[in-house]
Amino acid sequence: MKISCTRENLSRSLALTNGITGKNLNLPILSNILIKVDEQKVELVATNLELAVVSTIRAKVENPGQFTVPARTLTDYVNLLPNEKIDLELKDNELVVACGKAATKIKGTPADDFPIIPTMEDGKGYTLNASELKNALAQVLSAVARNDIRPELSGVFFNLNPENGEGKLILAATDSYRLAEKKLAIQQGGDQHSVIVPGRTAQEIQHLLATSGEESEPNARVMVSDNQIMVSFNNTQIISRLVDGKYPDYTQIIPKDFAATALVDTFQLTKEMKAAGLFTTTGVNAVSLAFKPTVGSISVSSTSTQTGEYASELSGDITGAENTILLNNKYVLDGLNNFNTAQTEIKIVSGDSPCIFEPAGDKNYIYIVMPIRQ
Repeated sequence: MKISCTRENLSRSLALTNGITGKNLNLPILSNILIKVDEQKVELVATNLELAVVSTIRAKVENPGQFTVPARTLTDYVNLLPNEKIDLELKDNELVVACGKAATKIKGTPADDFPIIPTMEDGKGYTLNASELKNALAQVLSAVARNDIRPELSGVFFNLNPENGEGKLILAATDSYRLAEKKLAIQQGGDQHSVIVPGRTAQEIQHLLATSGEESEPNARVMVSDNQIMVSFNNTQIISRLVDGKYPDYTQIIPKDFAATALVDTFQLTKEMKAAGLFTTTGVNAVSLAFKPTVGSISVSSTSTQTGEYASELSGDITGAENTILLNNKYVLDGLNNFNTAQTEIKIVSGDSPCIFEPAGDKNYIYIVMPIRQ
């Protein structure tokens, strides 16, 4: 095996594949990256058995072959090299990496023990704008459950072309404490289908879509079957298992009528929630929002036996009746961090009902936080 390529191309592919490798006591080879070379192309492959990343790099092939090397070692070393041509050659069960005046040997493992990466031959195909899908995933990922007590909540719900919503993909995530939903247009693909994509896979898809080269593609291609999803973008593919089970009907908890609404400055709201968060009890993070329509403000307050008290007024366009709700400020900030509008609309039913946050003027994204019940 012998190839030549640019450091930039190799480094980009390593960044995409290295992320899913890690220590596995039962199968140590999973911490390696497979370098697969044939007459036509060079692929870097990584897997953790749940998902796999296959990245094709442009390279000059002198001798085909395949070999695996520790992902972290190769990635860290390549990132230290100058931006010049790199030669990779297999010699005596070692990968020789030569660049400029430097030449290094990295010990590896034969490719025979590397797991076989599944391929997707059949499935329903869709095309989506890569930038829109990347941003949409960022907006819902914070609400994914961090444990597997309810496996279906540890993933992102992909609802493709739902009834009365043809031509749209609806992404949703909830951990029972907050809920995020985002709608975006499907460029191509009319089949109706819904799947649950593991949270880790959704993170890797977002990471893939965030990496752009000189010839970056505008669209990402998505293929789904009953138990797998494949996303292709910029010569890289992510193939993953899906989460078994049925996603809960989260739409039932979205309120339709509200006692009070507020239109406030997003930056000021974020600043107030951060400040109030300094004076909350760790773990609870309770911040009180008191809506005062008559004076056009929201009272923001918090109390901590360790750090003290906080009280401030946030001005805005407040309508409806006076109301107070207690919210986890970290959950609120997770949503606000993904708002890209100057103003935020807050909708409240009561102190015991879900509180809605929406970017003003954007009806395609909704973020809901459940109240802390006293």
